[in-house]
Amino acid sequence: MKATPTFEIENETGFTMVAGVDEVGRGPLCGPVVAAAVIFPRRDIDIPVVIRDSKQMTAHARAVAYDWITQNTIWAVAQCSPTEIDELNILHASMLAMSRAVTKLTCTPQFCLIDGNKLPHNIIGIPIVKGDAKSISIAAASIIAKETRDKIMQDLATQFPMYGWDKNAGYPTAEHLHAIEKYGINEHYRKSYKPVKERMTKDESTHN
Repeated sequence: MKATPTFEIENETGFTMVAGVDEVGRGPLCGPVVAAAVIFPRRDIDIPVVIRDSKQMTAHARAVAYDWITQNTIWAVAQCSPTEIDELNILHASMLAMSRAVTKLTCTPQFCLIDGNKLPHNIIGIPIVKGDAKSISIAAASIIAKETRDKIMQDLATQFPMYGWDKNAGYPTAEHLHAIEKYGINEHYRKSYKPVKERMTKDESTHN
């Protein structure tokens, strides 16, 4: 049974302006890690769409929810590039992307609910493990982040169609790994990630 997130945790904070924060894209071999922050200005609002962990939703349901969320909440999205991921590591880059998303909100939240088990630097709030299954604000942020990142990868796929990023979103599927073997890597890849690093090492040994 799929968990249905609620406003229970938001209400327990005692604050009115509570931001849910989530990120998408830790696992892919390429593209940015994207984070979103969402504040529901009113919690008594009728929500006519399904809002839950974005991974448990169909592409159509996510798109419908994205449209409603962006029209009825205070939200912001931010990212860290592949270069930043390589420099910082994916955990710190994810934390930075979440901090950036909160900073970009047009209204400063009184408190933040962060999906996961760590609190980003300079954010007042609490981390919540599997928060996107518990907090509707976090679930909304997960939808915004995933829709945004998927669009980024679809746009990049028009420039590099051979990698199938419009379908695999940069994740290491068998087809994607085969494409890397065949076509090599480019500036959108995370060079600290093992399959990418191995391909670079192979290229270097071939050229030596």
